[in-house]
Amino acid sequence: MKILRVISGTNLAEGGPIEGVRQITRILTARGHVTEVASLDRDDAPWLSESEFKVHALGTGRDSYFNAPRLTQWLADHARDYDVVIQHGLWNASAFATMRGMRKAKRNYLVYTHGMLDPWFKHAYPLKHAAKQTLWFISEGRLLHGADYVLFTTEEERLAARRSFWPSRYRERVVKYGTGDIRLDDAAQRAAEFRALLPQLSDAPFLLFLSRIHPKKGCDLLVDAFAEIAAQRPELHLVIAGPDDSGLVPELSARAERLGIAGRLHWPGMLKGDAKRGAFFASEAFVLPSHQENFGIAVAEAMASGKPVLLTDKVNIWREVTGCGGGLVAGDDAAGVVSLLKGFLQLTPEQKAEMGAKARAGFLTYFEIGAVADTLLEVLEESAARGPRGAAHVGMAQAS
Repeated sequence: MKILRVISGTNLAEGGPIEGVRQITRILTARGHVTEVASLDRDDAPWLSESEFKVHALGTGRDSYFNAPRLTQWLADHARDYDVVIQHGLWNASAFATMRGMRKAKRNYLVYTHGMLDPWFKHAYPLKHAAKQTLWFISEGRLLHGADYVLFTTEEERLAARRSFWPSRYRERVVKYGTGDIRLDDAAQRAAEFRALLPQLSDAPFLLFLSRIHPKKGCDLLVDAFAEIAAQRPELHLVIAGPDDSGLVPELSARAERLGIAGRLHWPGMLKGDAKRGAFFASEAFVLPSHQENFGIAVAEAMASGKPVLLTDKVNIWREVTGCGGGLVAGDDAAGVVSLLKGFLQLTPEQKAEMGAKARAGFLTYFEIGAVADTLLEVLEESAARGPRGAAHVGMAQAS
């Protein structure tokens, strides 16, 4: 099967859907399928040389939401060269270009929303949501209505999406999402290498946050909660790792200083590769106190590492986590995050080890990339079998 992914950008350093595309492409390639990507990257973008798949970079550097002419025309001309086309993400020029280009090509397509229909955004940014509701009538709603399927990575995401925009008429499908398994035989070595990056941490036990440092991630709640439990475990530290695109670290550092815990917080920045693996292996548990999280690929990575995960119920895979017994879940408020930390600290070493083992088993059941590929291929083959689009597609109506 020849698969085309359409995405706004392919720079792995910026995170987002491209990491998931990279992971699943490795499995699909090993099974004989071909994946190419059409993006709004400029064709001289430096990260293109590092790509593991062919990228058609069709951005101009001046693309606006309603005007990505190269991508629109390229899709109109080339969409029929592929067995299936998948649009990744909403609310950007690639989504609008896909809607227009695929209509011209009269070709079926699928859409991954990647959490971008979560109703949290409606409450957190009401003015922006009102503008998006207008765009929904013009672009995104029409894009989704015309898709073979709109793909969600969890049942939680699928149900939540219905509450965001009106009218909500599209064909829904839940497919697994996840990441590749990791080696466990070098865990001690990788953990030691990570600690060497933070000599001030020494051999102290620590909890790990690893994600973008962003207001929706609840880092402020985590700092406050850690301060509240700090006296219970004076040897325990907190590592907050990730890119700080929002400029929150100075504010959070000052907060920790006021609370008297600054010396026990560590900010290594964005971690990749072996350093990232080492951080998981060296930690006692992974913490993600988000107010909104579509999937949380770092959660799956922590579970693959055999680590307990401490989450809020706004991380959409929380049901899978509680179902396998691989972690603790609470509300996304101050009391909830404190209860996560206190609940974990009350466990015996044996209970923590058992929870970590269950997290590992849960990863293999729900999030291991091979199992993900199986469910995705089923949907892709179904879409490919439909052939070129004839009459206008009629989506399944869902009440918003």
